[in-house]
Amino acid sequence: MRTEKCVNYKGNLKRNMNIMATNLALDDRLLETALKIGGLKTKKDTVNAALKEFVERRKQKEIIALFGSMPNDEDYDYKKARA
Repeated sequence: MRTEKCVNYKGNLKRNMNIMATNLALDDRLLETALKIGGLKTKKDTVNAALKEFVERRKQKEIIALFGSMPNDEDYDYKKARA
């Protein structure tokens, strides 16, 4: 693994990202479609963006699973909080 400066999928400079060289067998059509949809310049940026989105969506599912699991505060007045 090496560390280098990288640009994320939103164009922001990320410093000191850990980079691991790897060989992957990817679906060429799927990758080309992702390149077009994502508007990214390189396959590397596209794969990194896809991995980041995958992780974010899984984390969102974990948070959504918590909805309804916490008890309601019967004394909380949401209308009062709006004023």
